[in-house]
Amino acid sequence: MADGFFPQPPGLAVFLNAGDPPFDVLDDVADMLDDHEVDVLELGVPFPDSISDGPVIRRSADRALAAGTELEDALAFVARCRARHRHLRVVVLADWAHTVRPRSMAQVVTAIAESGAAGALLHGAPPRARPDFYDRAGAAGLPVVTTCYASSSAEVVAEAGSHASAYVYLVTHYGPSGAGPAPDPDALRVPIDALRALTDAPIAAGFGVRTAADVERVRAAGADAAVVGSTIVACAEAAFTKGGDVVGDLADLVTGLRPHHRRSLRPVSHS
Repeated sequence: MADGFFPQPPGLAVFLNAGDPPFDVLDDVADMLDDHEVDVLELGVPFPDSISDGPVIRRSADRALAAGTELEDALAFVARCRARHRHLRVVVLADWAHTVRPRSMAQVVTAIAESGAAGALLHGAPPRARPDFYDRAGAAGLPVVTTCYASSSAEVVAEAGSHASAYVYLVTHYGPSGAGPAPDPDALRVPIDALRALTDAPIAAGFGVRTAADVERVRAAGADAAVVGSTIVACAEAAFTKGGDVVGDLADLVTGLRPHHRRSLRPVSHS
């Protein structure tokens, strides 16, 4: 099933780090994503040395950190997006060790909720910290993106299903982002069916999603949406470092991911 996050399956979520590319370019990228009816931008608050990310996303985070990007900068971007976008929703990915623990769960959850973010994903939180996150997010009215692997234990899947109020991010395979095989619909049907029995929240599958064929594999497995991360970040990196057209290159990429998707661009202002 799909809800407001992914109204026209197959939905599409893309990942970028806040501050990479720089915010003046990222603002234009977000406008393009909204025009192209990309459903979700998963916006990472950059943090170093991620064990779940491959070199492409790690380089992106390092560039954003070198530019001084903080949580406050990311949330100011979220607030700008909310004010002007009619389709795109921004979900904030915050790392437990780098972003949450030096502040407090209460401070971070409140700040994300007040920015107008459509949801939050807490990365790398130990089991003892997650109940506090779920409780505070619920009290703040902040939808939660939960995660589990296709091969996760029944206990982990149950936690993901019971606490998802935005969507479940189903990671298709172990290993760092940007590596690994394309999604296997046959292998994904079982965990997707298991999640369906536990939650009404939509399910978005990611890792290994690089092409329109991969998006179709995710849809064929029964997921509501595909998540594309390293391919998006690599495209932005290549264009920006070569002085190219970041927005145009990303527009071509997202168009190619859903070649049959019909969209209606926002009216052009002549003021």
